[in-house]
Amino acid sequence: MNIISLLLLQTEAAETDTLAQMLQDDTSMSFFEILSQGGLLMIPLFILSILAIYVISERWRTLENSKMDINSMLNNIESLLKSGSQARAIQYCEEFDKPLARILKAGIRRLGRPIRDIEEAIRNAGKKEIYSLENRMNWLATIAGVAPLIGFTGTVTGMIRAFMDIQSLQGNVNPSVLAGGIWEALITTATGLIVGIIAYGFYNFLLGKINRMVFELENASADFVDLLQAPSPKKRQEV
Repeated sequence: MNIISLLLLQTEAAETDTLAQMLQDDTSMSFFEILSQGGLLMIPLFILSILAIYVISERWRTLENSKMDINSMLNNIESLLKSGSQARAIQYCEEFDKPLARILKAGIRRLGRPIRDIEEAIRNAGKKEIYSLENRMNWLATIAGVAPLIGFTGTVTGMIRAFMDIQSLQGNVNPSVLAGGIWEALITTATGLIVGIIAYGFYNFLLGKINRMVFELENASADFVDLLQAPSPKKRQEV
């Protein structure tokens, strides 16, 4: 092996060691250190992510707590009303902190009035419960739209700063320095997209659960009205 071959091997080994050292230095950065390189716009993105987590967990918990056995409740209320115990039926509904129980209680309170008045009371109570189920869902939709825009804004401002540096140095810029500035600017875009995708996905998921629950409440309300109009062997009396 001649001298030139030895020099080439030594040069290649040195370059390999340098590249390995650079990769080690890059991978040694923690996840939070990488996020911190995104600049000031990472602050609103962090706030939006926390807000999205809060809305998702709060709405999910509310929807899970709103579930109940509809058939069992309607059967129990029917038995109480057929026995002529309107007060006990109201008391039974008050035992459950559920949307269906509050809707049916509003209808039971109107017993003795025309069926249209009962239906109107049920409809108004249903509107209140639907509004409560959809509460804060607009926050999640807003986060899904705003977070990616903030991310893109961070990238644009980062690119502007990078090109301003190129102009100030009259083009004499180390490519590695320029690349570092660009990937730091892209951090905001990646973060904004991740927050937006998660918010948008859970928005549609929770909205689907809300729509299913609203459908069940409407069917249960219709069954309750039919129950009131069904012929009964005993005349209902107020207690």
